Amino acid sequence: MFAAIPPTDQLGVLQACWRFFVLGVVQGLTEFLPISSTAHLKVVPVLLGWGDPGVAVTAVIQLGSILAVVGFFRDDLRQVLMGVGQGLRQRRWDDPQARLGLAIALGTIPILVAGLAIKLWVPNFDQSPLRSLTSIALVSIVMALLLALAERIGCRRRLLEQVAVRDGVWVGLAQALALIPGVSRSGSTLTAALLDGWKRPDAARFSFLLGIPAITLAGLVELKDAFSQPIAGGVLPLMVGIATSAVVSWLAIAWLLRFLQHHSTWWFVGYRLFFGVGLLLWVGRLAG
Repeated sequence: MFAAIPPTDQLGVLQACWRFFVLGVVQGLTEFLPISSTAHLKVVPVLLGWGDPGVAVTAVIQLGSILAVVGFFRDDLRQVLMGVGQGLRQRRWDDPQARLGLAIALGTIPILVAGLAIKLWVPNFDQSPLRSLTSIALVSIVMALLLALAERIGCRRRLLEQVAVRDGVWVGLAQALALIPGVSRSGSTLTAALLDGWKRPDAARFSFLLGIPAITLAGLVELKDAFSQPIAGGVLPLMVGIATSAVVSWLAIAWLLRFLQHHSTWWFVGYRLFFGVGLLLWVGRLAG
C-alpha cells in the first residue's frame, strides 16, 4: 500500500493520519468534479513518495463522499423513494420522481456487472496496466476531448424532471467506464448527459444521484480488505480519511452545482488536458 511507516510509535500514527487526511481531501475534491478521483488518488500519493494506496483503501475513503452526497440530496432521495413506492403500487411510472428512481436503478446495473466481472476475473487489478501513470494520463486526455465535444454540440435544453428510462441506461453505460482509472465517474456521466441534451446543473444533479448506489457498493465490497491491511494506528487513519472526504465532498458538491448555473465545463476540459499532458511529461522524465 503506502511506503512503510513505523506502526507502533506515536509519530507513525500521526504520519498515517496525515496521509489519510490528504487522501480524504483529494477524494472529496475530485469525486464529484469531472476530473477523476481514482486518477488523483493514484497520482498524488505517488508524487509525494508515499506509493499507491491501492483499490481497497481508495474505495473505503469514498464512503465519506457517499455520506456527503446522501446528506446533501436527502430530500431528493426521499422524494425518489416515495415516487418509486407509488409507481410499484399503482404500476404507473409517469411521475418524474418514479422515473428518476427507475433510471437510477437501471443505470446502476452496467457498473455492477462490469465491477463484478473485474472482481471475479481480474484478481490483480491493482497491478493492471490500466492503473499505470501513462494509461491514466492518456485516458484523462481522451475524456477531456469527449467532454469538450459534449460541451460543443450539446443543446442543453432537457431538465431533470424530463428524465426517461433510456437516460438511466445511456448514462449508466457511461458510468461503467469509470472503472478505468482516469475516466472519472462524474466526468463520464456528465459528458453522456450533456451529449444527450441536458442542462449542465441537471446533468450534474443526475450524475450525483446515479453515483450513490455505485460508490456505496464499491466501498462496502472493499471494506473488509481495507480494514484487514496493516495500517499504522489501526482504523484511526481510515476514519480520518473518511471524515475528511465527507466534509470536502459536501463543499465540492455545493460549489459545483452553483458553478454550473453560470459557467461551462471548459475549465475542467482545460484542467484534464493539463493534467494528462503534465503526467505524460513527468513519466517521460522518469523513464529517461
